[in-house]
Amino acid sequence: MPHHPPDAPTPQQVRQATSTPADLAAYLRTHPPLDDVLPLLDEDDGVPILLGNALRCTEHLVGQQAAFPVPDETRLIMEAFREAAQEVTDWHVLHWDVQRLHTQTGAPE
Repeated sequence: MPHHPPDAPTPQQVRQATSTPADLAAYLRTHPPLDDVLPLLDEDDGVPILLGNALRCTEHLVGQQAAFPVPDETRLIMEAFREAAQEVTDWHVLHWDVQRLHTQTGAPE
């Protein structure tokens, strides 16, 4: 039986979490009020930041579980995760667009 730290999600919870982005996309296709959507882009804990963190954690996990010395191919994979995490996190620049939308719509911040 695999070992899971007490505060770690179970494999079932991880599977449920992976369906969340699909559920979110389906929700956005229903044209919800913009006020409900803007928090998803929060510069501190919005989707881009959370996704970047998940990619960084995955890169770290790959490194921890890689053979030693780490093969070049694994290093390239780790680098790809790290670069993707940075790109996604850079989406925080949407913060300024979200601020303008708040101003235009009168949505609370």
